[in-house]
Amino acid sequence: MEASTLTDSDSDLPLLQEQLCFSLYTATHRIIRAYRPLLEPLGLTYVQYLVMLVLWEAEPRSVGQLGKELHLDSGTLTPLLKRMEKSGLVERHRDSDDERRVLIHLTDEGTQLREKAHDIHEQMICKTELSRPEVQDLRARIMALVHTLG
Repeated sequence: MEASTLTDSDSDLPLLQEQLCFSLYTATHRIIRAYRPLLEPLGLTYVQYLVMLVLWEAEPRSVGQLGKELHLDSGTLTPLLKRMEKSGLVERHRDSDDERRVLIHLTDEGTQLREKAHDIHEQMICKTELSRPEVQDLRARIMALVHTLG
């Protein structure tokens, strides 16, 4: 039996290719895949790279702070941080002022990795084939959407 094709006049539901969610999902998947060959030599996954970016900005950070900045829950973040600690990039310590908080510190190896990761941002901009202003505008529009939906 042959599948029938609906047109816009047959349904009020937009087609898959017209869905904003599908465009964002596809773009995200492709971006993460484009990062893979840049991050593999550093021994990082994409999400680990995001954690490192936050820690390279300022450390220590609590697990809660990392989760808030990365929009990740502790159930996702805790096993990720344990793997990063096992690989020697970060250390986890209880906050001496509040034993309930776990603080994440970079190790010397984690700090040194920053220099090796220095060109990744520029390489990704080149891969997009967008100008720097176009990249900045796209990022701003996506983050405005994130805030609107958040």
